[in-house]
Amino acid sequence: MGNCQPTVFPYEDFDVVADIKAIRKACKGFGTDEQAIIDILANRSAAQRQEIKAAYFEKYDDLVDVLKKELSGNFENGILAMLDPPVIYAVKELRKAMKGAGTDEDVLVEILCTATNADIAMFKECYFQVHERDLEADIESDTSGEVRNLLTALMQGIRDESYEVDEDLAEQDATALFEAGEGRFGTDESTFSHILATRNYLQLQATFKIYEQLSGTEILDAIESETSGTLKRCYKALVRVAKNPQLYFARRLHEAMKGAGTDEDTLIRIIVCRSEYDLETIKDMYLEKYDVSLKDAIRDECGGDFKRLLLAICH
Repeated sequence: MGNCQPTVFPYEDFDVVADIKAIRKACKGFGTDEQAIIDILANRSAAQRQEIKAAYFEKYDDLVDVLKKELSGNFENGILAMLDPPVIYAVKELRKAMKGAGTDEDVLVEILCTATNADIAMFKECYFQVHERDLEADIESDTSGEVRNLLTALMQGIRDESYEVDEDLAEQDATALFEAGEGRFGTDESTFSHILATRNYLQLQATFKIYEQLSGTEILDAIESETSGTLKRCYKALVRVAKNPQLYFARRLHEAMKGAGTDEDTLIRIIVCRSEYDLETIKDMYLEKYDVSLKDAIRDECGGDFKRLLLAICH
């Protein structure tokens, strides 16, 4: 969407042999040279990191096992996230969000609501390869009601991905949204879900504009007053993604750091996963929205090697 800038690019002078030697040296002997590991991995693309992993395995050992022994805590989690192919990492995060008691719907929404149709098809395939489970079946059994219907609709991967706006359709949809929500007693969620899960982002932006003219209410305010709980969070996330995906991610990062405690998993997921797509643009949005740079926020919230790793990926 639009003009998005990454922070991590393929390293031009990539030399996989030099890299694996340097990583081996950083892990050998007494103590680990964490900075050397950061300097290499934060400056290589995901594809180059896969080459490093394969070459290391061929020449020495399983790099993941080596680093698990050498590293710990959030720093270890961040480094291991960087050593998974992005789609494998995403399906591990989806599984983690549903495993055990309770479901972290915010993570499901963050991953599924910002995915392209091609991403969703890959998630389904890789989820089965990694976990030998069916992603759709897991989502269905772990969610209920309209949240389940919405996530299931997203899982179909049938969003219109064109950049065309049909003004007549926008008017029809805006009217349907108004009649489904503010215009009647109770909220007809299936209309909201269908429109939010299938229309292209520019089409949704046009629809929200007309909705606001019709109702005199901003669509997010309408969702706030018409829905509640998890469904409300899902709808708001979808609207925000349609309006500006990078601002949505900036908000998620801010939420992960505000108040007591830090949600390090979300920091890792967004900073690692978006680094080759739009993290530079997310940084711009963060500064614009919160009057503080993302890097300064990380400096305040995180410590040690974990902080150094995130800052290195943010460049």
